[in-house]
Amino acid sequence: MSHHLPTLFVPHGAPTFALRPGAAGAAIAAAAGALPSPRAIIVVSAHWDTVEPTVGFADRPETIHDFWGFPEALYALRYPATGCREAAEEVVAALQSAGLPAQADAGRGLDHGAWVPLRLMFPEADIPVIPLSIQSRGGVQQAYRLGQALAPLVARGFLIITSGNVTHNLRDYQAAAASDGQTPAYVRQFSTWISEQISAGAIDALLDYRRQAPGGVQAHPSEEHLLPLYVALGAAGQNAQPQRIHAGIDDYVIAMDAYSFLPQ
Repeated sequence: MSHHLPTLFVPHGAPTFALRPGAAGAAIAAAAGALPSPRAIIVVSAHWDTVEPTVGFADRPETIHDFWGFPEALYALRYPATGCREAAEEVVAALQSAGLPAQADAGRGLDHGAWVPLRLMFPEADIPVIPLSIQSRGGVQQAYRLGQALAPLVARGFLIITSGNVTHNLRDYQAAAASDGQTPAYVRQFSTWISEQISAGAIDALLDYRRQAPGGVQAHPSEEHLLPLYVALGAAGQNAQPQRIHAGIDDYVIAMDAYSFLPQ
C-alpha cells in the first residue's frame, strides 16, 4: 500500500506546540494515524538550513532543543527516533540522480521543527527517520526542485513530512504580544491565497508568491519557514490531489495550516 502515501506539510509553530498541541496537533496526529505504515520518514524542517542538500545518517538521531527561554518541561521531552543508513543512502542517491549535490551528516539530530510534529504524529517512534536540510539561499525554486528529486521515493514507501509554517513573522508576533493581541490582516489573507493557489494547482503563482500574494513579504521576511511547503509540492508531482487538513492561527501571527498532497 506504499503507493498510497501522500506528501505532507505540517506546522511546528512555537516550541510550546509540543506541550499544547491543540487543534493543529490533533489534526496532524489524525492524518498520520490514517496512513499505511511507511518504510521510513524523510523529515524536512525549516530549522536545518545548509548550503547543499544534506542527509542525516545518524543511527539514533538526538532530540535537539534548539530554543531558549521556554518552560523547563520542554527540555525534558525526547523523541527516541532511530535512523536507517540504507534508507539515507537511497535519499542521497535520489538527489544525485536528479543532479543535486548531496552531503551526508553522521551526527545530525532532530531539531524542534522535526521532532515536535513527529512526536505528535508517530508517538511510538517506531519508523526510521531521515532528516534532510533545506537551502534557503536557493529560495522556493530550489525547494521545489529538492522535492521533485524526492518524488521517486514516495512510490518506494517513503513518507515525506515537511515542517514549517504558512506565516512566520516573529517581529509581528512580538508587537502583537506586547499590545492588544490582534492578528494582522495579512495573516489570514496570505493563508487564504496559498490555499486557493494550491487548490487550483497554480504552481507558477505559488513560486512567485512574493510578488503575487497579499502580504507575501510580510508573512515571510525570510523564507525558510515556507520552503518546506514547496518541497512537499515538488515531491507530490504534477496533478497531485491536495487536501488542507488544518487551518488556524496560533500566537497571533503563526498560521498553522497543514496540507496533504496525494500523488496521482
